[in-house]
Amino acid sequence: MNAPKEIISILKRGGIGVLPTDTIYGLVGAALNKKTVRRIYKAKKRNPSKPFIVLISSMKDLELFDIKIDKVTKRILKKLWPGQISIILSSLNKKYYYLHRGTKTLAFRLPVSKSLINLLKEVGPLVAPSANVEGKLPAKTIKEAKVYFGNKIYPELDRRVDFYVDKGRIMGKPSTLISVLNGKVVVLREGCVRLKL
Repeated sequence: MNAPKEIISILKRGGIGVLPTDTIYGLVGAALNKKTVRRIYKAKKRNPSKPFIVLISSMKDLELFDIKIDKVTKRILKKLWPGQISIILSSLNKKYYYLHRGTKTLAFRLPVSKSLINLLKEVGPLVAPSANVEGKLPAKTIKEAKVYFGNKIYPELDRRVDFYVDKGRIMGKPSTLISVLNGKVVVLREGCVRLKL
């Protein structure tokens, strides 16, 4: 996926769209734009108390969210990232309430895909929940995503998604979700990566 300038421009302006991540199709938008994050909650009909996973281009991006990690966690992340593993980290800054939704934690992932990392370097961190309406199965194709988020064929379903990037059928699983407790990895959701602990 080499994102054209148009998609980069849309994301920088606060637009949202469906594109392949390194796991499944994601509904993405700028994580540091409150209005964009609100749009994605509305499009997904997402439970407002549930935060999204944030995709980053490097561990340095954590600083954008005022996230500080200890040496042990940093060492673990260097072994696991880039990878299809998302980690929950403490997020106490009230400035990011619109992202952590009162949980005071945020999940981050440094993806494997080089083209996705290049996009993140261009546009900044992206929230990237699965491309589906809450309670429905994640879209495996752009056709399925358009049923969820609307197009000219289904105007009554239009939820104002600004673009779609088609990479054919994607049969992946969501990322594996972990936390680090007392210096040890705790698997909270087993996804496309099975960790041997």
